[in-house]
Amino acid sequence: MSTTSNFNFSDPVILEDDFVLLRPLQETDVDNLVEISINEPETWKYSLVGADGKENLINYIKSAVKERENKKEFPFIVFDKKSQKYAGSTRFYDIQLDYKTVQMGYTWYGSAFRGTGLNKHCKFLLLQFAFETLGMERVEFRADNNNERSIAAMKSIGCKVEGVLRSHMPTANSDVRRNSIVLSILRDEWFDEVKENLKRKL
Repeated sequence: MSTTSNFNFSDPVILEDDFVLLRPLQETDVDNLVEISINEPETWKYSLVGADGKENLINYIKSAVKERENKKEFPFIVFDKKSQKYAGSTRFYDIQLDYKTVQMGYTWYGSAFRGTGLNKHCKFLLLQFAFETLGMERVEFRADNNNERSIAAMKSIGCKVEGVLRSHMPTANSDVRRNSIVLSILRDEWFDEVKENLKRKL
């Protein structure tokens, strides 16, 4: 898979380093993530689609797998090698191969894995894959503008803020709409500075 033209959504993409492994999310992964799903509902406080509770997790994973089959998204499950436990999930979405752009998001981890450096390892592998294997020109990130932790994490890996989409999306509370902050990393930025800066933080 050296170029966008031969990327196959059914390929068993495995991304890993000494600390983390990302592999395609499967419907059978419910058992691997259900503990976080049941015990840590706050994980999805700012998410547009929650996976809190086993039934919601089942639906979340089924939907993600279907979107991969429809060639719209590519979801991963995240395995923490240090603890030998599954940590959460992340994905590529809004994949525009012709325009060489992609969004990265739907990222969540159990509380035991936050602040451990796991996220930076995941983002490095995903960004490297996006820019160096898929040949993307732009990787975009979005978040609820109130989600300070997520925004700080994105800035720390080298994302640049582009602006805020006002009243952009509904939230879990249907009476409230969220403002979405937009950040991005461009191909030149990855090779010029972001890659090395992020590698030093690993």
